Amino acid sequence: MSEDIDIDAIEKRMNGAVSAMKSEFQALRTGRASASLLDKIMVNAYGAMTPLNQCAGINVPEPRMITVTVWDKTLIDSVDKAIRESNIGINPVGDGMMLRLPIPELNEERRIELTKVAGGYAENARIAVRNVRRDGMDQVKKSDDLSEDDQKIWSDEIQELTNKSIKKIDEVLEQKQAEIMQV
Repeated sequence: MSEDIDIDAIEKRMNGAVSAMKSEFQALRTGRASASLLDKIMVNAYGAMTPLNQCAGINVPEPRMITVTVWDKTLIDSVDKAIRESNIGINPVGDGMMLRLPIPELNEERRIELTKVAGGYAENARIAVRNVRRDGMDQVKKSDDLSEDDQKIWSDEIQELTNKSIKKIDEVLEQKQAEIMQV
């Protein structure tokens, strides 16, 4: 077998696409409080964009509430502004050094919209997996020291990895959509 084809690297890249999709799913609001909703929020702190979790403590004291305890009093307005402008659909309520973020119930229309967003994330992950497959197939075709039979074996193995990854993406998407639609 050829050493040009690194099946482990191909599998790792496909798994990376699935992992990236899962992290995007965590940022989707499902009507339940989750600290991961705030993971991608950047705050203008001391003239530099800083992740929210480096400026404040984030807690989930109850199923429909997130609390953000800002460590520096001068940053409260910046944190509030960053949360409001993040398009997560949550308006913070000030309470001294703490901001309370009540998670509103999702209506049916918003749930359907979120399932479509989740579907878009899943399609992006499928595209990434297919691109990895294409790169792997190109490696097989460009490998001069492989017989036609060996090329077929490698191609089949790459296709099998692709099928497993696509199936995993579909399963995770189905779970997320069920979670979003759950009332």
